[in-house]
Amino acid sequence: AGYHAAFSGQKTYNGVAILSRTALQNIVAGIPGFADEHKRAIAADVDGSRVICVYCPNGQAVGSDKYAYKLRWYAALTDWLREELAQHPRLAIAGDYNIAPDDRDVHDPAAWKDQVLCSESERAAFRALIDLGLADSFRLFEQPEKAFSWWDYRMLGFQKNNGLRIDHVLLSAPLAANC
Repeated sequence: AGYHAAFSGQKTYNGVAILSRTALQNIVAGIPGFADEHKRAIAADVDGSRVICVYCPNGQAVGSDKYAYKLRWYAALTDWLREELAQHPRLAIAGDYNIAPDDRDVHDPAAWKDQVLCSESERAAFRALIDLGLADSFRLFEQPEKAFSWWDYRMLGFQKNNGLRIDHVLLSAPLAANC
């Protein structure tokens, strides 16, 4: 179809990819310096911008080993992005973050309070990314209430719009200015 592709994946499990009409350069799979068998991040230079695709850990349940891994992974991601932004002022990072940044991103904030995807530690990890100078592209513009990116397939979650906004595109200041 005329696309250049870079991917990093595991059979039937995690995976990320970047597709572009122009050639991909300086491809990096994974978070450098963070030993991880899961295929959760890939980066490439695309036509003068750095593009990163992520599939962030879910965390399973607050207090679980998988939750602790999620927070360690986010700390490593934040450190890496700090370095990436220093080298690539035009940077976009997109994917499934598995975090609803605040209550307006949750269909029922009371029911999700302190649960995985909505806990304060996860939201702090998301804010740490924003604090690097990244902008949540969705929030750059007025949005309708109850706009979500994920719905539980059980109990008619989509049909009832019982969703969460956990998929995000974060942009560096130069890209946000052109958005």
